[in-house]
Amino acid sequence: MSKILGYGEDAFTLWALTQHASDVLGRFQDKTAPSDCLIFYRPSFGRHRKENSAVFGEFDAIIVSSENICLIESKWDNLREFANDKIILGAEQKMRHKIFSWYLTHWEKKYSNEWERFVKEQQADFQKMFKGRTIAPKGSLLATNLEFVLTKSIGCCKKFTSNNIKNLVLFFYDAKKSKKPTKVSEPFTLIPVDYSKEIKNNFVTIFGEK
Repeated sequence: MSKILGYGEDAFTLWALTQHASDVLGRFQDKTAPSDCLIFYRPSFGRHRKENSAVFGEFDAIIVSSENICLIESKWDNLREFANDKIILGAEQKMRHKIFSWYLTHWEKKYSNEWERFVKEQQADFQKMFKGRTIAPKGSLLATNLEFVLTKSIGCCKKFTSNNIKNLVLFFYDAKKSKKPTKVSEPFTLIPVDYSKEIKNNFVTIFGEK
């Protein structure tokens, strides 16, 4: 395979997924081998939300093991000095995790290829939880993406319960010049990742020999 180098937050996320997934899972005493995990990189669930919209943005990644489903937001120090002690997430980021967690806990095998039935049976509960929003309509790209990710995730996570949904923030920083944050908005778990020994001329090696 060719050597692949990357720059920036997205590249650091892909680097962490390919080379440090076990470190992420280990935070929850999850011993699933990375090779047995299902990983979605930047799965999109629509952008540019309007009133009564069903879209809720994209995660930086989702890691699905046999024990947990990790919903991931990534942030970085942007190659500059970082001094904040706490990572603050925006309202839309928090809402994204709440909405997708709702989908996970309400999705069942019986709804496979029956999205219209899912909407009919779950719409009232969804709108009660998320006023001003709707479930993805039948036939939409959003519904197609959601059904695929939900089905694959529940199928892979053999021990799935609502307690197995983990909301994470991966914060990439240079330990040589940045302060490692120690706090993050609830209910997220913060996982600082030091990239200082992994970069050369600001690029990180994602695939291939370093």
